[in-house]
Amino acid sequence: MAKQKENQEESLEKKLWKTADKLRKNIDAAEYKHVVLGLIFLKYISDAFEEHYQLLVEGKGKYAGADPEDPDEYGAENVFFVPEKARWSHIQSMAKNPGIGKLIDDAMDLIEADNATLKGILPKVFGRQNLDAQTLGGLIDTIGTITLGDSMSKSQDVLGRVYEYFLGQFALSEGQKGGQFYTPESIVKLLVEMLEPYKGRVYDPCCGSGGMFVQSEKFIQNHQGRLDDISVYGQESNQTTYRLCRMNLAIRGIDGSNIKWNTEGSFLNNAHKDLKADFIIANPPFNVSDWSGELLNDDARWQYGTPPTGNANFGWVQHFLYHLAPNGKAGFVLSNGSLSSNTGGEGDIRRKIVEADLVECIVMLPKALFFNTGIPACLWFLHRNKQKRNGEVLFIDASELGMMIDRKNRIFEDKDVKLVADTYHNWLSSTSSDAKYEDIKGFCKSASLAEIEKHKFVLTPGRYVGIEDEEDDGIPFEEKIEKLTSTLRDQMTQSQILDKEIKEQLAKMGINL
Repeated sequence: MAKQKENQEESLEKKLWKTADKLRKNIDAAEYKHVVLGLIFLKYISDAFEEHYQLLVEGKGKYAGADPEDPDEYGAENVFFVPEKARWSHIQSMAKNPGIGKLIDDAMDLIEADNATLKGILPKVFGRQNLDAQTLGGLIDTIGTITLGDSMSKSQDVLGRVYEYFLGQFALSEGQKGGQFYTPESIVKLLVEMLEPYKGRVYDPCCGSGGMFVQSEKFIQNHQGRLDDISVYGQESNQTTYRLCRMNLAIRGIDGSNIKWNTEGSFLNNAHKDLKADFIIANPPFNVSDWSGELLNDDARWQYGTPPTGNANFGWVQHFLYHLAPNGKAGFVLSNGSLSSNTGGEGDIRRKIVEADLVECIVMLPKALFFNTGIPACLWFLHRNKQKRNGEVLFIDASELGMMIDRKNRIFEDKDVKLVADTYHNWLSSTSSDAKYEDIKGFCKSASLAEIEKHKFVLTPGRYVGIEDEEDDGIPFEEKIEKLTSTLRDQMTQSQILDKEIKEQLAKMGINL
């Protein structure tokens, strides 16, 4: 029954996407996503408002004497107040109006005016000339067929599923640009399952559309934790992506007031200079060369060496370390080059970080996990104050895990996430009397710092885990060779027969070879 329900919800998401994408026509995906996601957000807050509005109108119990048009009646219930001309019922009644685009832009302004936490966040892109009224009207009618914000829909997380599915599909549509705002869900899930951010401050200095925060919230809910036990902090340099993030958090009731935007980004204009985070989860852009490193030569964050101006990778690593609390942990994505590069002093920085016993685990990822790049990637896990496994690093080679969802893209299945996360947690909790963990050739290896030094502080998992042993099928080598030779001989004979037949047929057509 649960599986059937899941399939029904999946079909709802795909059905909505198919309709919305059909209406897109020649509008650029990067632009269109703000139109679609903006309307989904509007439908959600309007549904939630209407449900609470009816309770106030009925005036029973604690709502006796309440004014349904008083914005204060909604804030206490964590519901956004929606002015009359911004409500979905009004918008849908005007869906065929030629001026519907401006009406929606005005509705967004009205909502922001009555809800301070949404100020400057909602998209006002609906009145643009390249978005015709017919397309917009079709979208409104499509989104109007689903209920997103009432209590039942919230309990089933219908909106979360739809919003996340649409973000992923837009990232696919945009290709390389899509990776600027979206990290594939299965990678985020793995990072969160390994870090287990139950309580404290969670920070992402390049937060995109907020996927790391959303997955942290899901993790807490799945483990019966309290959502108010974590607070999220983030920074984003792309304003439209920042707005996506704030909306993404708002629809889930996550406080996004500590998500900051400026055009300079976390290196040049650090919006959380004094923050010491309990957890850092991030997917910074890979191998960025124009990160203005030459302006930051004496920066206090470079405790293990000044990063090269031509590559920001170890700028990010040290930015994360600088912002970790005394017992803080970080998990983040980097290109595989970060594991072995010696360019511009990167090898020395990596060596010092390893010698300081800050590296806890390295995970090699398979190819094709990311929509925006073919660059091979890995996960780093750092711990400011190791309580267990001091002087050791766990290496996991997950390069053979996952499944292809199409010709270009791979995902981790839940079983893959569980395998890697369980291996890590078993390693951490394993003791001499309770050996939950053991090295598996070709997959995982616990290496000492002395072993890593022998490899000149290169952290590529393959150097440590080795190659998986092939199972002996019991057939003697001589017998295998004889069989292979016989097969090859038969194939070569067959090839000669076919070549002769082809020449004879071509000769009949007057073609001689």
